[in-house]
Amino acid sequence: MQVIETLAQGLKRELKVVIPADEMQARMNERLAEVKDRIRINGFRPGKVPVAHLKKVYGKSIMADLVNELVREKPTEILTDRGEKSATQPEIAMTEDEAEADKILKAEADFEFTVAYEIIPAIEIKDVSGIKVTREVVEIGEDEINEQILRIAESARTYESKKGKAENGDRVTIDYLGKVDGVAFDGGKDEDAELVLGSNRFIPGFEEQLVGAKAGDEKTITVTFPAEYPAANLAGKEATFDVTVKDVAAAAPIEINDDLATKLGLESADKLKEIVRGQIESQYGSVTRQKVKRQLLDQLDELYQFETPERLVDAEFENIWRQINTDLQQAGKTFADEDTTEEEARTEYRKLAERRVRLGLVLSEIGEKAGVQVSDEEMQRSLFEQLRQFPGQEKQIYDYFKNTPGAAASLRAPIFEEKVVDHLLSEISVTDKTVSKEDLMADDEAEEKPATKKAPAKKKAAAKTEAAAGEEAAAPKKKAPAKKKVADESAE
Repeated sequence: MQVIETLAQGLKRELKVVIPADEMQARMNERLAEVKDRIRINGFRPGKVPVAHLKKVYGKSIMADLVNELVREKPTEILTDRGEKSATQPEIAMTEDEAEADKILKAEADFEFTVAYEIIPAIEIKDVSGIKVTREVVEIGEDEINEQILRIAESARTYESKKGKAENGDRVTIDYLGKVDGVAFDGGKDEDAELVLGSNRFIPGFEEQLVGAKAGDEKTITVTFPAEYPAANLAGKEATFDVTVKDVAAAAPIEINDDLATKLGLESADKLKEIVRGQIESQYGSVTRQKVKRQLLDQLDELYQFETPERLVDAEFENIWRQINTDLQQAGKTFADEDTTEEEARTEYRKLAERRVRLGLVLSEIGEKAGVQVSDEEMQRSLFEQLRQFPGQEKQIYDYFKNTPGAAASLRAPIFEEKVVDHLLSEISVTDKTVSKEDLMADDEAEEKPATKKAPAKKKAAAKTEAAAGEEAAAPKKKAPAKKKVADESAE
């Protein structure tokens, strides 16, 4: 077998692979020898069919199988010998000339195919001891815990029917039918709907017009949908609601005690406080983690600069761009509404895609060199978390991750990334800084955005983690080649 490099430009490589006809003939003869005892042909005893006859009947189909095996297995073997990793599935091309293909299947011509791919660049791990990040932390006070418990208690609050007029804080039970220009609209009807007046759950102006209503009252309420209302057919329009008040109920007093904890399935008020504190710590901890991670990634981005595989960048950009357009469509906006143009947005999100691919490859390399592993238990927990998000569809989701190529990698990538980040945090300088919750929760303008401030939907640009590109590049490539002209031929 000959391997001839026909292109070496940047990260792009193309190889011509030539397997001589006599080698193909030898491989076919070996395969015929393996199967001759199992083949049954009328007029011949088992195992006594002449090789020439076997070749005439089954030669082309066996050769087609061999061709498929070679183009499936040889590229991986060749890249390993060359010490290269392909960024994506290599593209395999073979002759599409039927006469030439027929000669190959008869072992009358050399079998040639080309392998085109982009290599993952060699990444030299750099010293990160000079990286410094600030970890913002919030001190959680008793007032905040009690405030959160009050909100929980509100959701568990009981109401008792009363006579007389409804006041703010009372719960009304209503039937209603909404109309625009006298015509009922989808989603504008409900029965036995419970609404706490003053909760601002309904359209502005709706709840205020029910203050003073009594059980049995029928009212027509007129409101105007906000201009930014999600349903475009209702946004900014005036609507009327025919409302029947069926019940008015006053709220029972809230008391934070063991009885409240028992209602919530806990043994005591102290346990309730402990759980609430843990929830608040987890919420703040998640934000702190993301801000620290962003600082780390920004500095890694400055530390590592190298050419990125174009196909990986293309794939990442398409993910981002698809999400951008979905966000704009759902919001009913255009690029002009976001003070940019499609061309400018494309340029900026292309830069974001390149950054993600580069950082993904860096994190993958660092993790590999550091021996970071994702355990089966961690994968199992991640899968169970996915299943929990789709109640009633557990089997379909499980089958998807079990049977879809690359699906398991989408579970592994974020786990791997977080473990690599933990490894890096142990090697860099991390300084804690106490901040207010307002400062901690403030929108991080640098997060998930391109270089300019014009590009839209910066926080939803893509669902993929930074390490995903590196994870995908490192994954085994087992897909069958796209072009199989030779292998699709069979014996007459």
